[in-house]
Amino acid sequence: MERKYLKRIADQMLRDRLEASGAVLIEGPKWCGKTRTATEASKSQLFMQDPDRQISYLKAADTKPSLLLKGETPRLLDEWQTAPVLWDAVRFAVDQRGNPAQFILTGSAVPKDDVIQHTGTGRISRLLMRPMSLYESMESNGSVSLKELFDGKTEIDSFSELTIERIAFAIVRGGWPASIGESEKNALRHAIDYVEAIINADVSRVDGIEKSPVRVRALMRSLARNVSTLATIKTIHDDIAMGDEDESVSEKTISQYLTALNRIFVTENLPAWNPALRSKTAIRTSPKRQFIDPSIAAAVMRLTPARLLDDFNYFGFLFESLCDRDMRVYAEAIDGQVFHYRDAGGLESDAVICLNDGRWAAVEVKLGSKEIEDAAVHLRELREKVNTEKMREPSFLMILTGTELAYRRDDGVFVVPLGCLKD
Repeated sequence: MERKYLKRIADQMLRDRLEASGAVLIEGPKWCGKTRTATEASKSQLFMQDPDRQISYLKAADTKPSLLLKGETPRLLDEWQTAPVLWDAVRFAVDQRGNPAQFILTGSAVPKDDVIQHTGTGRISRLLMRPMSLYESMESNGSVSLKELFDGKTEIDSFSELTIERIAFAIVRGGWPASIGESEKNALRHAIDYVEAIINADVSRVDGIEKSPVRVRALMRSLARNVSTLATIKTIHDDIAMGDEDESVSEKTISQYLTALNRIFVTENLPAWNPALRSKTAIRTSPKRQFIDPSIAAAVMRLTPARLLDDFNYFGFLFESLCDRDMRVYAEAIDGQVFHYRDAGGLESDAVICLNDGRWAAVEVKLGSKEIEDAAVHLRELREKVNTEKMREPSFLMILTGTELAYRRDDGVFVVPLGCLKD
């Protein structure tokens, strides 16, 4: 029996891009739902990794790739990078046809720069699809809209039913569509299987360069230990050397492996925000280390929800990773991006949501309620530090929590449970 399709925030984004472009490329990690979402929006499909037809498809791609483009539009070309020549064939066909909504391409790996001749600019729109947010998996009630906060809504008053125990489970399970609604045992197995596939096959297959599974595992464990931090490559190198896995991983090898993990959308670091400030404070430019889904860190460390609940310090880092994932999904839906801020004076903001029209909002992430007061102070300090003669005032300041009540404080700072947030 086919699983019911759970609506995705990317559905509308895909429709919008198809209206404006001849083709849309949906990128993202394996198992995040790209193919299902694209199939829902397409009228004919070509699955390049169909084992019964792959050989004939590859032969057609070598001899006359236009044969593979024939079909009702929009036509889905799933895992197109299996035959990279399809990229230039699609670009050419879009030029020849002159109509929007011709093709949807999906890919779970970024090909090397030299395998395609043209970037596709102006013909192929890109859409990054991540694992499901809590709103998409129906665990956030969506009573607080990020868009409405940016548009000036000032009164919020709602309640999240997402308990700490359910948050721990959501972290370890992840946002993989196949895991939503599954038993805890099966859902956790999916995350572990995903990580093992990365370590033993996917990270080597992406560029054809064999990589030591022992070293990949050591690197991913170090990334998991340093999730939601500004750990440098040297920090990761030293961390691996102190462990019991493999002490011989050089910084150059770490850098190469990190590039491979980025290309298969396993990692997605949070870039630093560089605003105009009133004073000459130095801003840290290091990215914040993140996996594209917090379950990857939990799986590589073999954590269960119960074990996570026994370590609230690490729980806090993984909760921040969960919040970053969801904020990125919601921000992209309203034409925005997510950054982090930290300066040499120690002032930081866990996240800064920046819309492409210049509006921005600062966010602190706190799992519990004890640190809410300090978080509000830090947010107000950051607001005072930003030079609003060169930039806009923040649209709002928000503390994103694992607590239950959503409300607006007397100082104007919003306290929003993650279980209430949506795009």
